[in-house]
Amino acid sequence: MKRMIALIAALTFVGSVSAMAAGPESITFNAKNGNVTFPHKKHQEVLKVTCKECHGDKPGKIEGFNKDKAHALCKECHAKKNPDTAKCGFCHKK
Repeated sequence: MKRMIALIAALTFVGSVSAMAAGPESITFNAKNGNVTFPHKKHQEVLKVTCKECHGDKPGKIEGFNKDKAHALCKECHAKKNPDTAKCGFCHKK
């Protein structure tokens, strides 16, 4: 019985940690040449991008995230995986 309770507690903990790791549905960044709405959930669930690919070993907000870091991280990834999505207008919408 104690093992069953421990198992249920462990599964509940893992489920809550997984929910925290899910992050927001989307994030919008304001930019001069058009705002960028980043579909966070789609990147995780549909495109199968892992947390570590963007966040490294630190979960949560990406430290020092700005235009230069976004272009280095996001645009580079887009250029490698699907060059058509690396064009400015793909992300920046006026």
